[in-house]
Amino acid sequence: MQNCPAIVAVGRTKFGEHYGKEPEKLIEEAWLAASQSCGLERKDLEACYMSDCFLPITNKLGLEEGFLSELTELHVPMEVTRSVSAALLTACHAIRAGVYSTVLVGGIEKMTDRWDKIRDDLMLLEDPWSYYAGCTPESNHELMLRAYTKKYGITGENLEKLNIALAQVAVKNHANATKNEYAQFQRKITLEQVLSARKAARKSLGLYDFAPISDGASALILTSSEKARKLTDKPVQICGVTSATDYLNYPAREDLTRFLATKIAMEKATEMAKVKLSDIEILQLYDQSTFAEMVSLEDLGFCEQGTAWRSIYDSCQDYKGYYEVNGRKLFTNLNGGLKADGNPLGATGGAQLFEIFKQLRGEAGNRQAITDKEPRFGCSLEFEGFGTKSYVSILGRN
Repeated sequence: MQNCPAIVAVGRTKFGEHYGKEPEKLIEEAWLAASQSCGLERKDLEACYMSDCFLPITNKLGLEEGFLSELTELHVPMEVTRSVSAALLTACHAIRAGVYSTVLVGGIEKMTDRWDKIRDDLMLLEDPWSYYAGCTPESNHELMLRAYTKKYGITGENLEKLNIALAQVAVKNHANATKNEYAQFQRKITLEQVLSARKAARKSLGLYDFAPISDGASALILTSSEKARKLTDKPVQICGVTSATDYLNYPAREDLTRFLATKIAMEKATEMAKVKLSDIEILQLYDQSTFAEMVSLEDLGFCEQGTAWRSIYDSCQDYKGYYEVNGRKLFTNLNGGLKADGNPLGATGGAQLFEIFKQLRGEAGNRQAITDKEPRFGCSLEFEGFGTKSYVSILGRN
C-alpha cells in the first residue's frame, strides 16, 4: 500500500430536503467537517475534484468550477464530474502520478429545488429511449426483476421468498439508518408496509423499494501516502478504484438480469488492490432499489448468479447485522444505503466512502460492524445511470 492515495478526513451533511439551504452552504458544511478533523485549510489544497449531476439545471449555475473557485477563494485546478467515484478516480490518478499531494474530493446536489421536473431528468440520465416510451425512473428495475425471475426459473414458493427477501432489504436499511444521524429517513419500517405498498401499486416493487430524491453534500480529503502518515495515524488507503461502462439503452444490453459493468469493474479493482473477495467485510452498495442491492451481491462476486435472494432471505430470518454468504459475514449498507440514508446523486458516493472510512477506523459509533477482528477492507459500488457506469472502490487499512 506504499503508493496508495489515502483518505485522511471525511465530512458530510445530513441528507434530505434542504429547501432553505443554498448549495454553497451545504458543501461548506461538508468541507469544514472534514478539514477540522485533520487540521488542513483551504490554502493547503492543490486541486479540487467535485461532482454533481443537475446543479446547473436545479440552481441555474453556469461553469461549476468557477462557482467552486469563488466559494473557496482558490485558483487551483478544479474539475467537475457526475459522481464522487468519478472524481475519486481522477484524483487518485493525479496523486499516483505525483502531480498533487493534497486534493479535495466531494459532491453536492440540490434535487428538490427542481421537484416538478427532476423525475424527467432522472429518466433521461438513465435511459432516454425508455423515457420516450413513457416509462418512469423505476421501470427498468421492475423489468430487470421480471427478466431475472424468468431466467432463473423462480416461481411458486421460491418467488414468494424472493419477494420477501427484497422487502427485507428495505426493512434492514431503514433499521440501519436509525443509527445514522445524517440519514434522511431515521425510522423503521415493517415487512407488511413494504408488501402493502407493492399491492397498492400493483407492481413487484413499490414505494419502499426505491431510494428517495435528496439534497446534500459530502467531502473527502485525499493525500499521498507519505503526507497521510504525517497527518494521521489512521489513514485509509484507496487500494483500488476502477470503472466500466455498459450500453445506455438497457434493452440493448447483452444480459438483462445483471449489471455487467459492475462485474468488470470489480475484477479490475480486486486485481489492482491485490485482495481477495474473502478479505472484504464492509460493503456499500448502490441500492437505487432493493433489487439493485440484491443483484449487486452477485455482480460483485459474493454470491453466485441467481442465488443472492436465498442468502438475504436466510440471513434476515434472524438478522444479526450482516448477510451470511457461504459462511462469511458481509456488513452491507450499515448507514442505511441510498434507500434510507438518501440519494443526492452528486454527493451519494461520498456518503458511501464516508461510511467505509468510519467503519475501517472503528469510528462508526453504535452502527459499527461487530467483527471477529478489526475489518481491514471495505468496498463501495456506485452507479451513474441504470448501471450504465459502475465504479468500484476498495479501501483498506494497513
